[in-house]
Amino acid sequence: MLTLCLALMLVAFAINLPLTWWLIGAGRRWGRMDQPGADVHKHHASAVPSTGGIGITWAILLPVTLAVVAVNVLPAETYTGWLAPLAAHIDGLRSHTPMAAGVIVAAVIFHVMGLIDDRRRLGPYLKLAVQFLVAFILATFFDMRVLHLLDQYGFVGESASVIVSVLWMVTIANAINFLDNMDGLSAGVSAIAAAIYLAATLMGGQWFVAGLCALLVGALLAFLVFNFQRGGAKVFMGDGGSLVIGLLLGVITIRTTYVNPGDRETASGWYAVLMPLVVLAVPLYDITSVTLIRLAQGKSPFFPDQQHFSHRLVKKGLTKRTAVIVIWLAALATGLGGVMLNRLEGWQAALVMAQTLAVVAVLAILERTKRSP
Repeated sequence: MLTLCLALMLVAFAINLPLTWWLIGAGRRWGRMDQPGADVHKHHASAVPSTGGIGITWAILLPVTLAVVAVNVLPAETYTGWLAPLAAHIDGLRSHTPMAAGVIVAAVIFHVMGLIDDRRRLGPYLKLAVQFLVAFILATFFDMRVLHLLDQYGFVGESASVIVSVLWMVTIANAINFLDNMDGLSAGVSAIAAAIYLAATLMGGQWFVAGLCALLVGALLAFLVFNFQRGGAKVFMGDGGSLVIGLLLGVITIRTTYVNPGDRETASGWYAVLMPLVVLAVPLYDITSVTLIRLAQGKSPFFPDQQHFSHRLVKKGLTKRTAVIVIWLAALATGLGGVMLNRLEGWQAALVMAQTLAVVAVLAILERTKRSP
């Protein structure tokens, strides 16, 4: 399955690389440009096409759609050669069809909403309302829920599971959206998180989630070719990309199996459910800190400004490129500790959590250190 997932990564990369190149020119022709000064939380000298999210989204959704159709149409005997590992999992993959369809539709809704918002501002509360509604439908009707262990408490437990799942999906979608404030930042952190989950789900034999991770990594790497350049980004992803990426990361973290008491080889104690907090510690730190700063200033949490973590590092003397790389490395440092969290003993998991807190503490100290004159 490792070979298949690497192939899916290459497929998404091969789709998105030429597609993003074309979308750069198309964005100029369509007038889909992010003008200097139009976004307070960004700072760029010239107009940049904001069409990159289209390439990211469809480089993922097209292969997923084709895979769902193929799994349900082609007989198991078709899967031979390098596809042979799939044969034993066809029934399981087919059982995921309703959920996959729900995710595809949800991603399209987020994508279209983001594209409209990139063109004409919809306002944060309308976007939040749509996000909550879509997340609620996914959690309620498509079993997109975390903490299934709460089901043993009946209606109250299931309701709590739905509420936590909805809040989680909306939070991650907005965390990735908030992080899209500097070239390469949101895409790079998301690619690292998806790669971490790819490794974890491959070890756990969760093929559907692993395939989705691989497609996300491939699509983001292709986007970074044009978005993270020394001369400045050639394209932005816009809300049409960042909201979709955040939704998919939320889906990935929820659908990953963390606790399976019946099999010590695939899961450990309850603390394994903390893996999403470890892997996504950096974007969660950003959205939490900037929200608290804005509230302390009497502003709306959705008030656009340059007080994000990345901006605060730049104000301390780092270049924008260096600040992005520092945040990438921090995301990698916390994420790597989370890969094996579901296979560790309690005391070992405590060390991973301590490592994560230490990295976040270093970031907090770094950004609060006074700049030398």
